[in-house]
Amino acid sequence: MAIDPAEILRPITRDEPPPAPLAGTRSQSVQRLQIGLFGLAAMVLLVSLANIILKNAAQNEARVVPEAVSTVPADNGAPGASDPLADAGVVPAVPEAEEQGRSGDAAPAIQP
Repeated sequence: MAIDPAEILRPITRDEPPPAPLAGTRSQSVQRLQIGLFGLAAMVLLVSLANIILKNAAQNEARVVPEAVSTVPADNGAPGASDPLADAGVVPAVPEAEEQGRSGDAAPAIQP
């Protein structure tokens, strides 16, 4: 299927049509150009949309309050062990008087 160079250089006779150009016809070239430009425009729009989405995500992330931040101020002057759940504001803080009066072995009294 190789092309013979001698066949390319031989003169064209009147009964043979001229060989088709390698680039195709003018309409085919215009169609390829249109498809290329449309593809280029689609890629520019896609990258622009991705940039907008990422910029909005970064702005929203900057506005969000971190979840790990404690809403209750730390009491560094307390002599006893602190309750981390109370410090985080998950459960109400128990007054120190009740903590000192508790016995570790005694069960709470049942009230009717």
